[in-house]
Amino acid sequence: MAKAPIEIRSLARSHCARAIQVLAGIMDNGEEESDRIRAAQALIDRGYGRPVQPIGGDAESGPITVKWEND
Repeated sequence: MAKAPIEIRSLARSHCARAIQVLAGIMDNGEEESDRIRAAQALIDRGYGRPVQPIGGDAESGPITVKWEND
């Protein structure tokens, strides 16, 4: 995924404190449990990062290998 231009990232980051407040409000006061869970997960993801997802092959294909080639 391409990075957003610096101006857009800067503008988005200027709203982060308010966005976190909104997520915290939903987490604490949301009517639906699923909304509260999603808000809590979004806060955790932003505070600590998303968990690393292992990459594996399936039983039929065997393990995935990565081969690096120099230009």
